Amino acid sequence: MDAFELLAHPVRLRVVHAMCGGREMTTAELCERIRDVSKATVYRHVDLLAAGGVLEVALERRVRGAVERRYRLRRDRAGINAETIDSLSLDDHRSAFAAALAVLAAEFTAYLDRGTADPVADLVGYRQHAVWLSSGELNGMIEGMRQAIVPHLANEPSPDRTQYLISPVLFPVEAPPDRDRRR
Repeated sequence: MDAFELLAHPVRLRVVHAMCGGREMTTAELCERIRDVSKATVYRHVDLLAAGGVLEVALERRVRGAVERRYRLRRDRAGINAETIDSLSLDDHRSAFAAALAVLAAEFTAYLDRGTADPVADLVGYRQHAVWLSSGELNGMIEGMRQAIVPHLANEPSPDRTQYLISPVLFPVEAPPDRDRRR
């Protein structure tokens, strides 16, 4: 299974998100984190991610006759490279977007279902803005977003940090003017 197939699945994406920040977790701990997915499903997807090299075993130990594995994320394998993105079909993009939306909906529902959810205090945001941009302005905005987000990707869990899911979604809602002229 290639990186795209591995990562373009809602449950596997949720496992990857849970493992971010240098965390090491057992599959049982992942099941606690992703409670709305059956344990058998979580175990199956952890096995696939481990077989695909996205997760690696950080520690093994015997627990009541069974082997318990603590996994960690291999950041170098937890993404899709530019060459793969360039090779994706429109249906591949459609599938990846659907997986990303499924993750957002599942994680937001899990957040709301916790007894401590407070969207105002937690600064929850899901605004949408329609903006008009030239290609230069678009590239500048994307670069500004990268500069704002990338430094925080290496943050590790700590008592004063909460993990947030940030999902910039960007696509034209109209055909760009130069594409309209070619028709």
